[in-house]
Amino acid sequence: MTATVPPTPSEPSGPSGPYAHPIPDPAGRVELPPGVTLTDSRFVNDDLLPVPLARRRWTTYNFTALWVGMAHNIPSWLLASGLVALGMDWKQAVFTIALANVIVLAPMLLIGHAGPKYGIPFPVLARASFGLRGANLPAMIRAGVACAWFGIQTWIGGQGIFVLLGKLFGGWTEASEVGGQPWTLWVCFVLFWALELAIIYRGMETLRRFENWAAPFVIVGALVLLAWVAYKAGGLGPLLDQPSRLGWGADFWPVFFPSLMGMIAFWSTLSLNIPDFTRFGAGQRAQVWGQTLGLPTTMTLFALLSVFVTSGSQAVYGAPVWDPVALAARTDNVFGLLFALVTVLVATISVNIAANVVSPAYDLANLAPRFIGFRTGALITGVVGVLIMPWKLTETPELYIFTWLGLVGGLLGTVAGILIADYWLVRRTALDLPGLYTPGGRYWYTSGWNLRAVAAFLLGGVLAVGGSHSAPGKGPFPQDGLIPFLKPLADYGWAVGLAASLVVYVALMAGYRRA
Repeated sequence: MTATVPPTPSEPSGPSGPYAHPIPDPAGRVELPPGVTLTDSRFVNDDLLPVPLARRRWTTYNFTALWVGMAHNIPSWLLASGLVALGMDWKQAVFTIALANVIVLAPMLLIGHAGPKYGIPFPVLARASFGLRGANLPAMIRAGVACAWFGIQTWIGGQGIFVLLGKLFGGWTEASEVGGQPWTLWVCFVLFWALELAIIYRGMETLRRFENWAAPFVIVGALVLLAWVAYKAGGLGPLLDQPSRLGWGADFWPVFFPSLMGMIAFWSTLSLNIPDFTRFGAGQRAQVWGQTLGLPTTMTLFALLSVFVTSGSQAVYGAPVWDPVALAARTDNVFGLLFALVTVLVATISVNIAANVVSPAYDLANLAPRFIGFRTGALITGVVGVLIMPWKLTETPELYIFTWLGLVGGLLGTVAGILIADYWLVRRTALDLPGLYTPGGRYWYTSGWNLRAVAAFLLGGVLAVGGSHSAPGKGPFPQDGLIPFLKPLADYGWAVGLAASLVVYVALMAGYRRA
């Protein structure tokens, strides 16, 4: 409980009351008022408390470097090259990815605003809309997605090391099998997994320093791969001349819209938990400029690099090689293989730690603050990410882009709509900071649950993913959709979920006493 006695939900809370809002600093940032102590271990631990103003020092460069490091990774590469494999030319693929990242930047900045202002992570922000206990619903959805992504990224990274080492050491890839895979592949996977957790276990400051130097290194690695493919193809011309198999007519749009939603879904995960990072920001200017300079620009640049290289591989080998590790393994140059190996390591660690370990670590801490801190949450994420065994999701572009990303995007868009509606439209960015940690207080609602938020989530989620469908033999859903009459909405899942939940939540909260 707090050091003060919390009011009942109907009690006024004026400037002199126990929930008096502290005076913001000149940058508009808020921290806990002097003398307020939060000790209820059901909702508080050191990792969930607001970051003190003195520790909010991430600059524009730190946020830009964070995004550069996260954008330049193998699954990002697979997004763009996967669009080429689906039949787009380089212009169509880059346009799709650039538009998606401009769109997803908006919720990223809107939700990220609460970080520098209040110093709180995503699950604590979600308490304002879902309730102190209800916040575990969006937090566990986000954590589950992150654990699956952690498994995907770690498997891809371990597989990349395995393939490249196989080129360096003869017989490495032909070792005896354990569990259907060479034991050497399992060694690569486990070592890579342990290295990731060792870095994140040292805390957020270590992550900031790692991202600062990893970002430029990965860009250099991608440019080297482009130069090599251009040399093999006889210049840049063949990379740009590969025609679209879809054109710009009737064949293009049925691929474009679900692909656009898939591209948005790729970073819709971070649009939810971006306060986990912006809470360390020196101010709104740092997070706004850092994210604007970092996300759409670097994703578009990386998309250009990946589609050029994939188009070049088609010109050189007669078919697009959409996996950069498989492409790099085609060289016989030892230095090139070693450079590719280090690049794969740095690129995958850079995104996996930031995007897929930080969030579930906080989310799991929010679930049981008394027993789980940030480091324990990170270790649980690592274990669950392995147990999920999600590597099959990247076997084909259809499964990766349409099924996995489409489903994830629909659910996370629904949560984003509720967070944006509550923070910007219902509360106008004014939060009662101690109340976010206080049972029986302003955000307690009905036994810790805001049933209005749950209703908005359920309705938005059904509309967003209820029509999920798969072509015969291409995915797990019925051809006519889970709910056939919702099938036309499935290709727009993220947008449908965000818009529906936002509108429903605002309507349900009309007349409810605001913070």
